[in-house]
Amino acid sequence: MRKNFGRALCLFSLAASFAFADAVPVAAFPEAGAHARDQQLREIRDVMRGGRGGFVDLGMNYTPLASQLPLKSPYGEHEGYAFRQHVAGFGSGAVTEQSQVGALLWFERSGWDGEDFLFYPQYNSFSRVSTLTTWGLTYTHIASDVTVAAGMQHYNVEHLGSVYPEEKDSLLYSWAHLRWSHFSLQGNFNRTDVRMLRLSLDLESRLVYGGRSQGILTYLPNIDFTVYNRSADKFSADTYRMHWEQNLYGQLLYAEVSFDFPDDGFHSAALKYYPDPSRMVAFEATCIRRNKKIDGTDDLLWGGAIEFPFVRFAYNSAYDYENFFHAKGTFIVEFQFNLASIDGFLFARGGTRSAPLETINVDKKNKDKLPEGDGLIHLNPSDGKTKTLEATGIRYEKSGTGNGGKQ
Repeated sequence: MRKNFGRALCLFSLAASFAFADAVPVAAFPEAGAHARDQQLREIRDVMRGGRGGFVDLGMNYTPLASQLPLKSPYGEHEGYAFRQHVAGFGSGAVTEQSQVGALLWFERSGWDGEDFLFYPQYNSFSRVSTLTTWGLTYTHIASDVTVAAGMQHYNVEHLGSVYPEEKDSLLYSWAHLRWSHFSLQGNFNRTDVRMLRLSLDLESRLVYGGRSQGILTYLPNIDFTVYNRSADKFSADTYRMHWEQNLYGQLLYAEVSFDFPDDGFHSAALKYYPDPSRMVAFEATCIRRNKKIDGTDDLLWGGAIEFPFVRFAYNSAYDYENFFHAKGTFIVEFQFNLASIDGFLFARGGTRSAPLETINVDKKNKDKLPEGDGLIHLNPSDGKTKTLEATGIRYEKSGTGNGGKQ
């Protein structure tokens, strides 16, 4: 019975994957480079919240059927595979007691191709393959809680089929990041032109960065305000976007919402649940407003995702719609893994506390340092004065409250 139910569920998932899949429009690809550049800098902003330690990220989207995300061109619909492969890393080391220097590298290869591949695309008339590389150097002064980082972004179109709009095959950008305490400023530049400016206020107190694990300070919001310049030749504040992240309960349940100004209004929203504050596992429900309207009302796309340490399942997720060529109407599987480390604490990107096993290890390590219970001699003087008793070469001081410590 259980085996038959499993087969039925699998067949239903496969049927839903191609029977209700929507084609990927050719027009979505010219925007892909800008979205990828912005997403990589957002991830770097999150990792630089601590400014030290390390980070690793590996991932690739997987759609097993060629009918899941067909390409919609002026010549009709073509079966094939949308793909996105990414890898990232950051590491730092101490140069003085209070100073850390580091290096980072983010790499992504994405597009659409007639074959499902890992290294070698088909490169046919409908293929489009592009790569984005972001690298940089970082410096953190721990006592001042200041981090500065800067580097370059290389965007390259490997192959552009005849059905796609013309694009430059190689673009070079620079970026810079400055963080002080809970505030950070980030910029993206093409030569002397400003492409993006982002001000972030990460006000939420997080234990992994030396903050608190509970209390009113953990309910402060995380807000970023971004100005995007879509103009190709001069700075023009075409789009303003505000993103608000709010802890709703115990750093486990969060709400996120973003708005575009001055005209577009609501952009997207998400409700996310993390069973553990380390964010190794996540469940989310999302909503994103698409550009077009139907019968005068907003065209809202509802979806969600489930994320585990090595795999993520999504359907109509706002993240995939914006960062995976407007993918919708099909189940998407992403094999992925990311892990950050600061001062020996391990957590997923954006986590507020260390991973459960790491917390247990730290507690156990501290517990092992305590003397055995039989070696303690408890004194509770009635006069409230501190008394000292030496035993087996170790001195213990006991106060009137019955609490004490090892010297």
